[in-house]
Formats: sequence, structure tokens, C-alpha cells
Amino acid sequence: MTDLRRNDGRPLVRRDADGHERTASSWESLTERLIREAQEAGAFDDLPGQGRPLELEDDSHAGDMATANHILRNAGAAPPWIEADKAVRRSLDAIEALVTRAGRSPAAASRRLERELAELADTHDAAVSQLEGLAPSVRQQRPRLDRVRLQARLLKALSDGQRCS
Repeated sequence: MTDLRRNDGRPLVRRDADGHERTASSWESLTERLIREAQEAGAFDDLPGQGRPLELEDDSHAGDMATANHILRNAGAAPPWIEADKAVRRSLDAIEALVTRAGRSPAAASRRLERELAELADTHDAAVSQLEGLAPSVRQQRPRLDRVRLQARLLKALSDGQRCS
């Protein structure tokens, strides 16, 4: 191992617990040396957040899964139950878009829209079933659709759109 020296050529020295002098090569670890060299080269200058406290995430509600959730979040992923919940929300958004579109559609499109609505409701219910199996508690679960009420919303949107035409 090479002996580390100060700018004036003298070896770096420190005293151990017994008061004996130790030169840098005997006490500085590789990691410490790399960090020191990076500091001297200015690698840590002007970093984002410099001078401010670290923003620590409170994941206390996650319990044993806190570390796993942290790793997933840093990787741009989410726990499976959150991905399942996203699928449920996407299906609800698609249903809302279909009902909105129905208000601007001709009467001839009503059968096609009804079939699309039934397919979207099936997709939604499948996503809800998956979420029920993955969610850590019942609070994260979502209700199934009331298909009769959903069909009535579609028919109302269709009839409202025909009155406006």
C-alpha cells in the first residue's frame, strides 16, 4: 500500500487510542480515500439539495414491507396491489370516457356502445377481483360496479345526446 502524503510531502499522521502515531496508509480505508479524493476533486460541489436536510420518507405504515416498497419506488415500480388498483382506476376512466362519448353518438351506435360498456365492466370486475387478492387490507379494495345503474347512465347519455342533436 502506498503511503499517503500531505501537500508538503509529509505523511498524514494520526494518533490511535494509545497515543501511538499511525500514518495514513495504515488507517485510511479504500472507501475513505476514494471519498476524500472525490471531495478534493470537487465531485460533491453543487449537488442538488446541498445545505438542506435530507428528505426522509415515513414508511412506518408499511411495517416489514418498508424496505421492499422503498426499493420498488426507486426502481419506478409499485407493489402488485397498487398496480392492480391502477388497473381498476384505468377501467373506471375508460367507462367514464365511454359514457361521455355516448352523449355525442348517433342512435345507431347504441348497440355497439352497450357491448363496449359490458366489456369494460367485465375488465373492471376482473381488476377488482385481482385487487381483492392482493390488497393488504379491505380499505384498499374497490367495489364492483352496479351494472343496472351503469346501463341506465349509458342510456340516459344516449337519449340526452339525441335530444341535443
